[in-house]
Amino acid sequence: MNLKIFIMPYQMLVMISFFLLTACTVAKVNVDVVSERTALENQVLGTYHALDDELLRLASVRAVDSSGKLRPPLIRSQDHKNTMLAMQRLAFHADDLDVFKKIGWIGENNTGLLSVFWQSPDRLPEEVRELALNYQQPEFDSIIEQVNQDRMRMMERVIELNENFSKNDLAKVQKIFGKLNREQALPGVSVQLGNGQWDKQR
Repeated sequence: MNLKIFIMPYQMLVMISFFLLTACTVAKVNVDVVSERTALENQVLGTYHALDDELLRLASVRAVDSSGKLRPPLIRSQDHKNTMLAMQRLAFHADDLDVFKKIGWIGENNTGLLSVFWQSPDRLPEEVRELALNYQQPEFDSIIEQVNQDRMRMMERVIELNENFSKNDLAKVQKIFGKLNREQALPGVSVQLGNGQWDKQR
């Protein structure tokens, strides 16, 4: 049997299939991905995440070198130290803030800070009253004051570290932080919309 006779029909079939497939028109599809975040928001987030990464690196720095000798501490500016301390305090109080939001004592305003809606525990619904009894108002006030100071410090540091911002951009940066905090709020948390109205996060 001649091998050419056997292979030739298959070659023809492959060639016909090739021509049929390539003759089909393939529509060109243009996909434009539009980010939900503006370039300004992405700059703020990038700078903030860089600070967050720096805090993690700071926490993981070894005090000894590979030979076991103590290394001298890195010399940091006071601004840097204050920022890292602010980030640590924000992380430390995160659970308290979650409780305060659940109780309804605080909400995320549109300037990146917390607004207070204090009510005496005896005026609260029964399901959150027990949580509220764990806090006295002076302690609550102190935590909120400290958190708002630390949030403001973070926003100011974002401006200092980003060459595209100046001190005149603080209101813009606050607005961006307010939007980001609002987006991250859990359902039921009081949030201030961009127009100044208050609503519950859905």
